[in-house]
Amino acid sequence: MILKKITLFLICMIAHETFAQQEMIQPPYLKAGDTVAIVAPSGILKNRNDEVTQAVKLLESWGLHATVGQHVFNQANHFAGTDNERCEDFQKALDDPSVSAIWCARGGYGTVRILDKLDYTTFKKHPKWIIGYSDITALHSQVHNVGYQSIHALMCVSLTKDLNDIKETLDTFKATIFGAPVNYELKGSTYNRTGEAHGPLIGGNLTMLHTMLGSKTSIDTTGKILFIEEIGEYKYHIDRMLQSLKRAGYFDHCAGVVVGDMSKLRKNTTLWGTSVEQLILDALSEYDFPIAFNMPAGHESDNRALILGRTVSLKVEKDQALLNFD
Repeated sequence: MILKKITLFLICMIAHETFAQQEMIQPPYLKAGDTVAIVAPSGILKNRNDEVTQAVKLLESWGLHATVGQHVFNQANHFAGTDNERCEDFQKALDDPSVSAIWCARGGYGTVRILDKLDYTTFKKHPKWIIGYSDITALHSQVHNVGYQSIHALMCVSLTKDLNDIKETLDTFKATIFGAPVNYELKGSTYNRTGEAHGPLIGGNLTMLHTMLGSKTSIDTTGKILFIEEIGEYKYHIDRMLQSLKRAGYFDHCAGVVVGDMSKLRKNTTLWGTSVEQLILDALSEYDFPIAFNMPAGHESDNRALILGRTVSLKVEKDQALLNFD
């Protein structure tokens, strides 16, 4: 009986490891004539009509069609419509076989409120790219656990009047959705923890990853490379989230970490005392996986596109880091 239990345990562990390393399914890349649905699953889009119109024109200039969700400009307190309205738009885009990508108009807060209402049954028959960042990390996490790749990239409200101001952001976004190769050479950092790693890239906004903790949409980081970014937090909040994730075993079998922008950090009356880079290194000091800083992705105008769920190779040195998608 004991031998049988041990055998069963080992089988489960092997199955868990195999699943963790398994490549996420890639939705088809876009081509001319494909349709992109613009939806707003979280924050209100008050006085943001121009950006959405600009997003439609941008897609059309690339030979794509665009549809805008029925409730995108609705207002329900903090949100772009009620939970049911936002869910309705997103579910319709998930279920529509003519839609090749779902581009989120903005983040903010609210996606977590509709996660458990979404049904991916039809999506699995006609998978499509889900695109966004920040609060949209909740959707990336859910889609990842369903087994599909998604794109961490700019949203409609990220567009500027002069698109040349965000040329690198747009170039990588376009390349990613159309299937052109995108790899990154990150500028060096004395904080880099050197080493090499290979595995699926996952993650997104740290607050949202922390919010998912303990739920069915929390990501298993086993054998994976975790990307994190953040905005508008105190350093001690960042440390608290990292400590919570660590205590939950989040980093125990992680293969590596890529740190994006830590933007507009707030100053507490009691200063933290170190840089945010050192804070991260200290929080993860007991692990030996490589850590790369200076990934230009997050809440800055230079927000390069990342394919989440895609296997990447990470090579970290002090003078540079290389992030290459397989």
